[in-house]
Amino acid sequence: MDPLSLLKSTPGFEDLSPASYETLAGACRVKTCVPGEPIIRFGEKGTLFGVVAEGEVEAVRTDPDGTEDRQAVLGRGEYFGEMSLMTGEPTTADVVAYSPAKVLLLPHASLHEVLVKEPRLATSLASTISKRLVNREKDRRERDAVAEARRAEPDPYGLKQFPLRKGGRVLTVNCGSSSLKYRLFDSADPAGGLAGSVERIGLEGMEHVSQGASGPTTVPLAGAGHGAAFEAMMEAIEASVPLDGIDVVGHRVVHGGEKHGQAVVVDDGVMRSLKACEKFAPLHMPANLAGIEEARRRMPRTPQVAVFDTGFHRTIPKPAYLYGLPYAWYEEAGVRRYGFHGMSHKYIAYKTATVLRRPLNELKLITCHLGNGASLAAIDHGRCVDTSMGMTPLEGLIMGTRTGDVDPGALLFLMKAYDLPPGKMESMLNRESGLKGLSGVSSDMREVLEEAKRGNDRALTAVQAFCYRVKKYIGAFWAALGGLDALVFTGGIGEKSPEIRARVCQGLSKIGVVLDEEKNRTPPGRREVPDISAEWTPLPVLVLATDEERMIAREAARALEREGYTQLMRARDREIPVGVSAHHVHLSPAHVEALFGKGHTLTFKSPLSQPGQFACEERVNLVGPKGRVERLRVLGPERPASQVEIARTEEFKLGIDAPIRLSGDLEGTPGLVLEGPKGRVTLDRGVICALRHIHMTPEDALGFGLKDRDVVQVRVAGERGLIFDEVVVRVKPSFQLEFHLDTDEANAGELSSGVQARLFRVESRR
Repeated sequence: MDPLSLLKSTPGFEDLSPASYETLAGACRVKTCVPGEPIIRFGEKGTLFGVVAEGEVEAVRTDPDGTEDRQAVLGRGEYFGEMSLMTGEPTTADVVAYSPAKVLLLPHASLHEVLVKEPRLATSLASTISKRLVNREKDRRERDAVAEARRAEPDPYGLKQFPLRKGGRVLTVNCGSSSLKYRLFDSADPAGGLAGSVERIGLEGMEHVSQGASGPTTVPLAGAGHGAAFEAMMEAIEASVPLDGIDVVGHRVVHGGEKHGQAVVVDDGVMRSLKACEKFAPLHMPANLAGIEEARRRMPRTPQVAVFDTGFHRTIPKPAYLYGLPYAWYEEAGVRRYGFHGMSHKYIAYKTATVLRRPLNELKLITCHLGNGASLAAIDHGRCVDTSMGMTPLEGLIMGTRTGDVDPGALLFLMKAYDLPPGKMESMLNRESGLKGLSGVSSDMREVLEEAKRGNDRALTAVQAFCYRVKKYIGAFWAALGGLDALVFTGGIGEKSPEIRARVCQGLSKIGVVLDEEKNRTPPGRREVPDISAEWTPLPVLVLATDEERMIAREAARALEREGYTQLMRARDREIPVGVSAHHVHLSPAHVEALFGKGHTLTFKSPLSQPGQFACEERVNLVGPKGRVERLRVLGPERPASQVEIARTEEFKLGIDAPIRLSGDLEGTPGLVLEGPKGRVTLDRGVICALRHIHMTPEDALGFGLKDRDVVQVRVAGERGLIFDEVVVRVKPSFQLEFHLDTDEANAGELSSGVQARLFRVESRR
């Protein structure tokens, strides 16, 4: 039977439009299997939806004791892979041929494209998905299988395989003021590819060095400019692959300002907004943008994507990114902390979660990118909450030639004392300071260490100052995070200098940082595992190699994917009700009795918009270190753990700082005291400000082309026409479609329940 006939005979796939059948038939492939042959393995990233064409296949799960547990046997016309379509989770069982079989495999991306246009098919698949989601809530073994599959997934964050629908090639370009670096990623040749650089652009000694299948080549280009550098790059690429075989070009862009966090597909409007960011990085941004313009001219049909050094740090909260300057300077001139090295910190965060086999959204990490440029990042549940660099890369750690933190008053004093104009001072701070200025030897840590060993006191002082500053930031970020799950070193110094790592970690045992000296001294190529911590300490200290080019490629491919899903989402032009969520409390059964009396159960007052949830007659008082909030409504039904959701204004009244979290994500959150008519309860955790979120049923999500935990932007109608970003999609069969805002945000936007919203853009996907 041909693929199209099989699709037409599969339940739910009957009577689709000719265009939908054409899309599915063009994307699918038929796999012929012998008995026992694997089709999808346990822990494999869920990207395929399968239909059994002939024979039978079985879903088999292997228990920890090695026993095979057959979950189901599927016959002709039955399908598998529908849960990953909704959840983005890896496969929770091996799918293998039970008899000689043929299966039809459809990429999720193509199926989503059809589901948006075929509501009957979305309803059919949503029904199956809903039953399985309900069963998962009841069956702990199913939930455990999901957690185990996540731990088994070899590439959970897509660092190796990029979501491309054509040839699987990504070109990365890093165009600087005096250099051009590039790398071609090819899914057909993961270990190979092409890489090259042109250094000293416009100067004597300018040359193009490329590394391909035939080995390295060097071509002198003395005195030429950026145009010649780009021409040399294009010639090298065309000698390797046809230009129209490249799916997307990812460009490193130093600064995205406040507008750009996620990588973005470039158009004329984006170029205008990027030009407005030139003022923040006048040495780098013009060259970055020139590289994009040149690539758009030479490859007009290939999408160009801007990937931002500052992007990962967009989640830093306002109290952490504001300077103590007049607020108008932030509002009018954008003076604030932005942070840099974002691609390295993000890559290392993903890599750490992969190594630890734990979801990133459960981890608290400090990542140390130590090289000629150096910075630290504090990462809480996948979100960067602080970083050492500021409005420019000058702030923070002592670096190769940059000062790091310095009293602004000292700079004013020096400018007056030595009659230094701003340009001269800028040059001194960026090029003559740091290790170079302190040691008087070099900006290269290896040379400074050698001089220190020879007894050079200034070199030793420079090393000590460098390590002290790193240690101080680790301590500060540990305090900001409220704990730590892993400390990670990367960058040229972080990866290759055991002496620096040892000096940095000395004296940090109180926070769990203790090195195994033998592991620390072992060279990276001979180290069996990246963890160099002592075996008896529970806190891993990892040494991981960063790969910023790969991160640019990943982000570029993901941006292209998001753009496609944004178009699908907008095609379903459907209004979404806005619900304003007032502060409230969820209680566990034990806390209900403690607050309202033994044997007491919650009293129904009125239904809420979400089925099964209700407002209760009961109210409680909140007592914090600073003050009180009276008579908060309790919402039912009871929950396994008590939770308090408040707005920013209540944080101030209570004197606590609550993190922005999804409901139920309570690890590391602050607590307070609850007062009821019959008693008091002290919560050691459980107070959050809720992330913006949209409730959807599986059918809603499939109709929009979305998955559970996708992050979107939402446009809200009204006089101000507001756009809200970082809105998390929550999918559950019992939900009713609704966009939830907290009271503070609704009041600021002059919104009330009953106004309508529309989905605007996909920001990230699982």
